[in-house]
Amino acid sequence: MAPGEPAGAAEHDEHGFTEAGLALAEEGESPVPAEGGTDTAGATPDADSAGGFPARDTTYDEEDAAVPAAHHEHPSASYVLRVNGADRPVTGAWIGESLLYVLRERLGLAGAKDGCSQGECGACAVQVDGRLVASCLVPAATAAGSEVRTVEGLATDGELSDVQQALCRSGAVQCGFCVPGMAMTIHDLLEGNHAPSELETRQALCGNLCRCSGYTGVIDAVREVVAEREATAAEAEAAASGAEPRIPHQAPPGEGGIHGDHGHHGDHGTDGHQGDYGHQGDQGPHGDHGTHGPHHNGGMA
Repeated sequence: MAPGEPAGAAEHDEHGFTEAGLALAEEGESPVPAEGGTDTAGATPDADSAGGFPARDTTYDEEDAAVPAAHHEHPSASYVLRVNGADRPVTGAWIGESLLYVLRERLGLAGAKDGCSQGECGACAVQVDGRLVASCLVPAATAAGSEVRTVEGLATDGELSDVQQALCRSGAVQCGFCVPGMAMTIHDLLEGNHAPSELETRQALCGNLCRCSGYTGVIDAVREVVAEREATAAEAEAAASGAEPRIPHQAPPGEGGIHGDHGHHGDHGTDGHQGDYGHQGDQGPHGDHGTHGPHHNGGMA
């Protein structure tokens, strides 16, 4: 005991433990620092037991048991998509599935491609109610009741559309990954603009990323389709003008006339003004009402 220390005060070692605490340590129990001691190792605030020992730490298993189990189920929905003119039912689908995912994974229409999942590359382009959209950004459930058109719907009776054929002829098809989206973009462009300029074509294709084609063949294909459609329209117009309906026995355009040889008013016509045998010919020799005919039936002289 140090000089001047009050009698009865417990002796401490350099770490602040009492002799009683050291005795407990020798018996296999952790010594407890005396009040005011400096060693706080092993003690946890507000968790001391009644005997002065730290409370047992909570295990991970006990923590997991205390937390409610996470809800891993996703809301599902069933709906009908009208794709390329046919109703396609979708049942038990997660409500957050994109239109691209449903088309590819649930309906087996793999023409639209997943290039970025961010609406930046144009590989997943489809039409919804006639409007070009990035199907990777459209929740499929929101397209229920709408008309969806994919690249598979461009062909007619198994024959590729004129746009698809032109893309093949012009060499615009390289690896093929981006082509379905570009075909949809070109169809959408030509539906609203029948004769786009090169600048308008480039602007329409700016949302379709392609590392293979270089776009030159694509622009050539658009130019070819426009020329073919204009030629077809001109031929159809010419055929329609030559097939105008006429009354029976009417002379074709540019034929016949008042003085025709065998026309309605010709030399032998029933009403010919100068017909030799006209019934009402003014000078007909055998006219019924001819004024100078030698055999007239009602002539004046």
